[in-house]
Amino acid sequence: MENFIYSWPTKIIFGKQTESLVGEETARLGKKVLLHYGTGHIKKTGLYGKVVGSLEKSNVEFVELPGVVPNPRIELAREGIELCKKERVDFILAVGGGSVIDSAKAIAAGFYHEGDPWDFFEKHIPVEKALPIGVVLTIPAAGSEGSPASVVTNGNRKLSFYSDLLRPKFAILNPDLTKTLPKNQTAAGIADMMAHIIERYFTNTPDVDVTDKLCEATLRSIIKNARLVMQNPGNYDYRAELMWASTIAHQGFLGNGREEDWASHKIEHELSAHYGITHGAGLAVVIPAWMKHVHGHDEKRFEQFAREVFGKSTAPEGIQALEDFFREIGLPTRLKDLNIGDEKFEIMAKGSMRGDSIGNFVKLKKEDVLEIYKKGK
Repeated sequence: MENFIYSWPTKIIFGKQTESLVGEETARLGKKVLLHYGTGHIKKTGLYGKVVGSLEKSNVEFVELPGVVPNPRIELAREGIELCKKERVDFILAVGGGSVIDSAKAIAAGFYHEGDPWDFFEKHIPVEKALPIGVVLTIPAAGSEGSPASVVTNGNRKLSFYSDLLRPKFAILNPDLTKTLPKNQTAAGIADMMAHIIERYFTNTPDVDVTDKLCEATLRSIIKNARLVMQNPGNYDYRAELMWASTIAHQGFLGNGREEDWASHKIEHELSAHYGITHGAGLAVVIPAWMKHVHGHDEKRFEQFAREVFGKSTAPEGIQALEDFFREIGLPTRLKDLNIGDEKFEIMAKGSMRGDSIGNFVKLKKEDVLEIYKKGK
């Protein structure tokens, strides 16, 4: 096991009707806030009215910036920074899923930065200071409500950056808010949260039995409750299990003391940047293709994955079981399912590179990424 320091400051407020506490929590941290959200879903469901009512009850002044789309754009983050400076905002409240939270993080980091916020993503400059963030989560998937990461798109480039200053101060998680999600969005979120665990599970670090078991148990729980929620989308308890698993998957705990990979995420970011697909849907294609390409590097670890997560014996059986599960819950497992051909494979493989390679479990060159795209055809 590797040395590590673990600090997770996000206050989780979990359960029914917890969105009513957002004003009280926000008032402790800011006097004037930016209310940041998507394209109107929260107004249709009534969540917007509840949030605004709670803010007003706590005498919290706010300005609004709607318009966040999946694979959030740097242009809106720039607009948010200017709005926050003009209105002298001292706190950001993100109401939505991972895209809204990631956009809020870009705004929070950019508020005190003299240059362009894309500098954080492209040049990896450190964040010295950021506006604090709070979250009301509506989609369990990205885990951004508890993570230090932000992922934003600029043209055909989709990049990430990390800073512990960007971990939300609080996150309100009411599983009831997820009951209106369509099945395809629920399924994509399930693939996303599983990918966050898989990126940590496949490691070269020896003697990590405790976090191995935590990863395996969380994956099994996700699979069990995914099947249940697909049969009964309105069940609070199944939704609650998935919502909590999503947060656990990406707040860092499952990666303590072990080298992580993250090649599959970089490979998928090229797909969603170029084709605008849902991140989780892309991961359902990329993760099995990546596994097929690299399992020979450590067959025993893949056999352990097969045995402990799916009750199978061999690496190929485990990979097939994962692919079958994704298909079972309605996800694509081939690029052709997403109407994606091979015309941009070369461009995307090149775009995925960070220096000469990506990943840690296996260092992938551009040629390896090309093969993974081909395996996903």
